[in-house]
Amino acid sequence: MKELESKITDVTKRLLDDYEGGRTIDEIKLFDHPDEEILVDIIGNLRKMIFPGYFRNKSFRVYTVRNNISMLLEDVLFKLSKQISIVLRYDPQFENADEDTLVKKAEELTFKFLHTLPKIREYIETDIEAAYEGDPAAYNKTEIIYSYPGLYAILVSRLAHELFLLGVPLIPRIMTEHAHSKTGIDIHPGATMGKYFFIDHGTGIVIGETTEIGEHVKVYQGVTLGALSTRGGQSLRSKKRHPTIEDNVTIYSGASILGGETVVGAGAVIGGNAFITKSVPAGARISVKNLELKCDFKDKPAIDSEEPGQNETWFYTI
Repeated sequence: MKELESKITDVTKRLLDDYEGGRTIDEIKLFDHPDEEILVDIIGNLRKMIFPGYFRNKSFRVYTVRNNISMLLEDVLFKLSKQISIVLRYDPQFENADEDTLVKKAEELTFKFLHTLPKIREYIETDIEAAYEGDPAAYNKTEIIYSYPGLYAILVSRLAHELFLLGVPLIPRIMTEHAHSKTGIDIHPGATMGKYFFIDHGTGIVIGETTEIGEHVKVYQGVTLGALSTRGGQSLRSKKRHPTIEDNVTIYSGASILGGETVVGAGAVIGGNAFITKSVPAGARISVKNLELKCDFKDKPAIDSEEPGQNETWFYTI
């Protein structure tokens, strides 16, 4: 037993000595950083306010919608303003601000954010409509609200985007990374998304910070809307690095569309696995021709990839 305690003491000392290195990972300021668990709880309460009749508020016994929303709002206001007051110090403008200034600014930003909730609900309603109209596997809209990862990722992104526009540091990215870990869909909070946005299946989707997405856009799993190159590092900050997707565009699975000057015109259809680094005109149909399939079976003939009636524009099916 004493030998074990001695070993633990030795490892503890080694770690404490290692913490003295002055590196980023050595910083010990537990109360100067946002709390991810609290932010996830805030997302949950915001979701209840977005869909007041779908997700129960188990924390309170309430009897009217008004009372329920008031309690949720009060909870979000308290928690979010506290988290914002913490992260404001990451903004050079508030780096040396006193606590009172931080609290007042955080409360102001929180109320501005809360005033965007009706707008977010307006957009989410169109996203649900797009999912229902665009997916024959959806039996009803309730199924979409409860079970579609794409809708959850879009919801969190729309919430985080409003905080991003208000200049709130760090918190928007933590929110979208939570949705990323939950759904496999990686949407930067800086990305702009129009109404009627539908993500089908969704796993592996990446949408970069300066991406602009129009209305009635449908995106399938594995799609990347990314930067052409990031070798410039921090020198590329705030520059348009990701593509613009105009209205009524469909992008099928595995496609990559890269570059800040790349524009996919309205009504275009991008086939699966396409790799695009230049603009696509409106109404275009982009496809990757089927590769020849050869099968080496001793007792069976090779499968002919060009089956009768097969169309090279195979990307219309998924």
